[in-house]
Amino acid sequence: MIDSARKHFPSIPKDVVALQTNQLDACNGHYVDITAEIWDDGIDLLNVVEVTRRAEMTSAPSQVNEQDSSNDDKVTIKVVLPSGEIQTAEISRGMRVEQLVADAMQAFSLTPIEVALSFGVMMDAERSIGSYDIKDGDCINLRFYRPRNRILVKKPVIYLYSPFDIDASIKLSLLPEWSLSVIYPIVTAGDHGHRLEWNVHTHQDGSLTERNSGLDVSYLFWEAETNVQAFPRSPASKPQPVDTFNPISSSLNDMDSIVIPVDKATVYLDKSLKVLGLHTEARTSFITYWLASILKHEYIALRFVPQAAYERAASLRISPQPDVVTRIFMLFKGICKGHLANWVNAQMQAEKDVAWWVDVVGVDPTRAGDATLFRVLEWGGMEVLI
Repeated sequence: MIDSARKHFPSIPKDVVALQTNQLDACNGHYVDITAEIWDDGIDLLNVVEVTRRAEMTSAPSQVNEQDSSNDDKVTIKVVLPSGEIQTAEISRGMRVEQLVADAMQAFSLTPIEVALSFGVMMDAERSIGSYDIKDGDCINLRFYRPRNRILVKKPVIYLYSPFDIDASIKLSLLPEWSLSVIYPIVTAGDHGHRLEWNVHTHQDGSLTERNSGLDVSYLFWEAETNVQAFPRSPASKPQPVDTFNPISSSLNDMDSIVIPVDKATVYLDKSLKVLGLHTEARTSFITYWLASILKHEYIALRFVPQAAYERAASLRISPQPDVVTRIFMLFKGICKGHLANWVNAQMQAEKDVAWWVDVVGVDPTRAGDATLFRVLEWGGMEVLI
């Protein structure tokens, strides 16, 4: 593996190449070195190994003397953000690691729950930058960690349209890896937060009345969080079939996604959502809901999950049975310009006619727009942070 790493990353000298992971339970979310002794036991448990440069540390005291003239030297570093974006900063060697973290969070508008820096190893918040062997041009990785059971599935909303008023039951059942976190209108969630049922009266203008509370609403709303601690993310030993979707192991790659600069994201999304059957209000709500998250990045990779795969993860049962059900679920992640070489095919796919998503998702836009039918429309999404 070291030889392979050296082949692909020739700028890293062989004697300081480090292989790291944060996927093992013992890592507690932090990146740690994979040593030769644990390689055989650990490799089958991983699906990502990070190649990095091992830091050579100086013998510095745990408490830094702020008056030490050597700490007054400046060093220019590259800060690699969680999205992969790289920012250059000139800092004092006497600056403490925790201060650099705080400055980076403010400068880049980051609001994660836990943040750390790594330079081959996790950097001690109490130490100074000068206590590490950091030279001009070196990269420091800024990583953030959310609690491992709090990967949110954001704002799936469900619209019901019927050519005449009807009473309907809507039952949602989630995989055990998910738990419902927000529901509106509020109903009791059963099976430890994995199931719910709404009973509504539909109106011909598209509005709904939730029969238990009497609330009039435009749509039904739910969000969920993943139970990663109970169901740890496990690597796929074999390529997963296209129709497989699990919120814990969801991902994007060069073959199933498109990559575009963020300034083209809104137009691309509007065109794609339109061909997938979303009406103007739904498209507007979808885009404005995700826009703030998208604009934090330089480029984004996105894909729409096949409807059949999404149904197996979040089963929707409606009575009376609708004539057509359209469920649109988007995955996206930030991509920095320096990583575009890993997304050549995805960039080419972004130039295709957006109509190809109709076959990928498996929807019938013509029937979805037929006002003489009982139709259900749902949209939601999730930002992939790894």
